[in-house]
Amino acid sequence: MLTAESRRRSFPMLDEMVYLNTAAEGMPPVEVGEALAQYFRDKQLGMDGRERHFAALEETKSLVAELYGLTAAEVAICSCSSEAFNLAALAMRLREGDEVVINDLDFPAGITPWLQPTCPATVRVWRAREGVLYVEDLAKLLTPKTRLVTVSLVSFYNGHMIHLPSVVETVRHHSPALVAVDVTQALGRIPLNLVGADLIVSSTHKWILASHGGGLVGVPSARAREWTVPAGGWFHLEDAFGANRFEQAVSRPGAAGFAVGMPNFPAIYAIRAALQYLRGVGVEAIDRVARPLTRACLEGVAKLPVELLAPRDDSALAGIFAFRHPAADKIAQHLKANRIHIMSHAGRLRVAVHGYNTEADIETFLRCLTEALNAV
Repeated sequence: MLTAESRRRSFPMLDEMVYLNTAAEGMPPVEVGEALAQYFRDKQLGMDGRERHFAALEETKSLVAELYGLTAAEVAICSCSSEAFNLAALAMRLREGDEVVINDLDFPAGITPWLQPTCPATVRVWRAREGVLYVEDLAKLLTPKTRLVTVSLVSFYNGHMIHLPSVVETVRHHSPALVAVDVTQALGRIPLNLVGADLIVSSTHKWILASHGGGLVGVPSARAREWTVPAGGWFHLEDAFGANRFEQAVSRPGAAGFAVGMPNFPAIYAIRAALQYLRGVGVEAIDRVARPLTRACLEGVAKLPVELLAPRDDSALAGIFAFRHPAADKIAQHLKANRIHIMSHAGRLRVAVHGYNTEADIETFLRCLTEALNAV
């Protein structure tokens, strides 16, 4: 995907390390830093800078819409994926007797709003078997009372990728539920087909290589009324400064309702630059290069004395895989001492391969991982 020259130009920090931890933090290209500097210059114009800020917002929404398969009007930007899911919980107005299906491979952002004691719905857990979420297990949990099924397209935990069309078909066949999909661990890494998703959410500091402070929300217009957020604020209201503003607050339906206050313009400038960079490279090109690297890395690790947590099926593999070892922290320390960055948490080691990684990165990682395993 990148020549040695273009990689060094956009990612000079990677000359000094092997970075396989994009699932936690993406490495932004220098173009993102330049965009943040541009935000500061525009901000120095005072109120006159607002026109540029809002133009950046509209451009960014259009870029997100391209990746989501939606229109810009069906996209909003809030502060993070956690905020998006909490606003979604408000929009649903759940009652006693309603049911929500979560799963045990998901990140807390998409799970915990439904587990709060103030949530009246009954929560059912779609449990993975050997690291895989099977739709036949989901079907057993669905009833006419199911209001929501929430799932990540790619699991942060082990990298398992669901087959979204099968999930949507199963949900539609067995219940009237909405389907919420977190694409944080997929957006910018693999091409997306999100047809059938009723709510799409992503953070911005991982695979799209932008900054913190963004939550990318997509709501198809056909589902706008189901996702009307009853939150206070102003930016998301139909008429925040009208004559009756002390008598009522009316939220805009759909995605627009998730943008409850002044947009985080520094993050928006960074997101715009990152998505422009990704568009210039092409997500399909990223996947063509990074997928075989991910496969080679996984196959190399599979030969070592570790417990794989990731599925081996190519169709369920995106950019992440994970494995377990009793000396995980020592292994991670050994790797970091050799300037190799992966994630270690509670005995689990996670590898994430992006388009800026190379065959040399994978070879170095496998060699040093073997050395670490021999040393512990």
